[in-house]
Amino acid sequence: MQDMLKHANLIITARQQGKLVGLARCLTDFSWVVYIADLLVAKTVQRQGIGAQLLMEVQRVTGPRVQQLLLSAPTALSYYPQQGFSPLTNAFAIARKE
Repeated sequence: MQDMLKHANLIITARQQGKLVGLARCLTDFSWVVYIADLLVAKTVQRQGIGAQLLMEVQRVTGPRVQQLLLSAPTALSYYPQQGFSPLTNAFAIARKE
């Protein structure tokens, strides 16, 4: 986890009363694309709009010209279209070896 946070160049957090309740971990060039590697919201505060606010903040920080990309967890496939994301058919991956 430490390496994941260390090498991200955009991290946006959500806090309630000083306690971390959400996080967007991203990689971006701030001109063409932002890859949202993780969108995390604590289970105890899900369905309160925190994830949507984190995604809006990613767009605000990177600007309207920057395309947002992400890979969805299988359990969140229905969430992202509700947030304005479109599914892609032109993506490719090589799975992690470890």
